[in-house]
Amino acid sequence: MEYSFVIDKNNKPLAPTKVNKAWYLIRKGRATLKSKYPMVIQLKKEIEAGEDNDETHIMCGIDDGSVHVGIAIVQKCSTKNKVIFKGTIEQRQDVKHLLDVRRGYRKYHRQHKRYRKPRFNNRSASKRKGRIAPSIKQKKDAIIRTIVWLNRWINISAYCLEDVAIDIRAMTDGYKPYKWQYQKSNRLDENLRKATILRDKCKCQECGKSNCLLEVHHIRAKRYGGANTIGNLITLCGSCHQKTEGKEQSYEEIYFKKINSSPVRLDYAMHVMQGKTYLREQILQLGFLHLTTGGDTANKRILWDIEKSHSNDAICITGCKPDNCNIKEWTIKPMRRKSKAKTDNVLGIKHRDLVSYTYKNGETHTGYVTALYPELNALNFQSDTKHCKKVNARKCKLLWKYNKIYWLECA
Repeated sequence: MEYSFVIDKNNKPLAPTKVNKAWYLIRKGRATLKSKYPMVIQLKKEIEAGEDNDETHIMCGIDDGSVHVGIAIVQKCSTKNKVIFKGTIEQRQDVKHLLDVRRGYRKYHRQHKRYRKPRFNNRSASKRKGRIAPSIKQKKDAIIRTIVWLNRWINISAYCLEDVAIDIRAMTDGYKPYKWQYQKSNRLDENLRKATILRDKCKCQECGKSNCLLEVHHIRAKRYGGANTIGNLITLCGSCHQKTEGKEQSYEEIYFKKINSSPVRLDYAMHVMQGKTYLREQILQLGFLHLTTGGDTANKRILWDIEKSHSNDAICITGCKPDNCNIKEWTIKPMRRKSKAKTDNVLGIKHRDLVSYTYKNGETHTGYVTALYPELNALNFQSDTKHCKKVNARKCKLLWKYNKIYWLECA
């Protein structure tokens, strides 16, 4: 099942309708297609206040996360609740890397243009009160951008957000500590290196040497999301440490068993926790905000017999038991506002447009354009299953022009 958003002649949001009814209105000339992904139609007449007789409430549920964010819109009616829209926002994970690259360029430029002493106290932007890291802020802004777009097409009465409360100490210890245990260190020493060596009885856990310079090794490397905690550290001698270089993943299972630990990724949990206040403040500017808990979401999902997913969790967060969850699901990708493409278009197809292409073996792929080759009349596009490279632009079918956010249909 799929619903279409409806707006009137003056862009006033109205009650949504089924897609078949929307196409019927278009064929009869009573409406025009405003957007295809997702479908939005615009009526050719103005609807006065109270004329549509819409007495329903529209609830928007948000399941916040660091990598994936579930979002759903439920129409609360007197007889049954209808899920109008559901999807998953895929958050960007490259912002920190891009900031590091930019920092390196600026540092190189400053030092080679002229030498000057570093001015560490001249960082007003990074020291201001209430500041959150840009890599976290852009994730919350992506959620707000998606909500603002949906609010143009439908009148959302209230927003429901899960109050994220993650116990980092419980994640590192593997159990829920009692009150006074939070004040007690979970390490033998406040220094992580010393605490790891003391725990491992001052000897290499690979070869057993003790009369040598001992080093501390991250079992799951930081570049793979390994945490800087004692549960992710092991004591090795210099030679044993050197042989793991570049092959950390092949040693993970062995080393975790040796120290009776397991891999825990803390950065995702911390990102959600650090940005939740900012997200609440931004949503409150859009309308009424209702907070729920993760336990309530899980209980409702079990009681209503709904399959677990990010978008289905967002439905449960609204607190409205749906009549049917089996509707089209969307993958939402808020992209960078600025495109670095040097070529404007190839045969009318621009960077980030949505296209489809059929190979000679009959395979059809649909995705957004990632590169243009005007000299070859070719382009690259990324689909859910394949990165199609240098395909003939003449044989590509342009499905929809890009407009700030990707709305991709899930298979």
